Amino acid sequence: MWTKTRSADSVPVSGLSIYDPVHLGIDEHGRRVDIELVYRNILFGGEPGSGKSSGLQNIIGHASMCTDCQLWLFDGKQVELGLWRSIADVFVGPDITEAIDRLEQLQKEMDRRYDELDQVRRRKITSVDPVDVIVAVIDEIALFSATLGSKDQQEQFVRLLRDLVARGRAAGVIVVAATQRPSADIVPTSLRDIFAYRCAFRCTTEASSDTILGRGWAQQGYSATAIAPENLGVGLLLAEGGIPRRMKYAYLTDAHIYGLVEHSQHLRTQHAA
Repeated sequence: MWTKTRSADSVPVSGLSIYDPVHLGIDEHGRRVDIELVYRNILFGGEPGSGKSSGLQNIIGHASMCTDCQLWLFDGKQVELGLWRSIADVFVGPDITEAIDRLEQLQKEMDRRYDELDQVRRRKITSVDPVDVIVAVIDEIALFSATLGSKDQQEQFVRLLRDLVARGRAAGVIVVAATQRPSADIVPTSLRDIFAYRCAFRCTTEASSDTILGRGWAQQGYSATAIAPENLGVGLLLAEGGIPRRMKYAYLTDAHIYGLVEHSQHLRTQHAA
């Protein structure tokens, strides 16, 4: 598996790869905001209606055009990510039992990949390896960690999620997660701090903003409470080793998503042929 390289025929038909930078939007100075998502994870948080879905949809939109990745969608509300369902490799609705089963499946796949990397004395997969990156998108964390199922199931979900965020990156498992309840019981510090990227959309309290970005940022003047309610899709994006960057996410309408899904189906059919 790890001794092969992708042939020229296996280059994504779209010209996009999950290893390419993902376009999110523009910052307050009008500059493009692109992030390298591979080997990293991203957490979105903010009050309902603040525009978190814009961040999720942009990442899914990029991933949908990449034939070198799989899309695993966990949608506690069932309709937020539902437009992408037909091209998802895995789609989980508001079912805590299935969500846990799928996370356990991801954990086993991650462990299998690490075993193979260890055998060939490698530290991570790369774009030349014939193995797909798995992009796991979870919206909304709170439904799986605090609402659906029993307390034991909720705690198991959080443990599995924390393990995937902590260890999955080098094995090609990317976690993209969002919550409209940014509080310490939903996003524990031990989970938040291992997300390489974090973005806080409008929050009602500085504590909620700091729950996403990290303790102390509000006191330094970086608080999502300062984002006006009418500024949907505006957030503070924090990258590893940087400072929060105010930006506006690109907005995908339902019509845009329908078009992307149709094109993605065409690309995947061609790639599989």
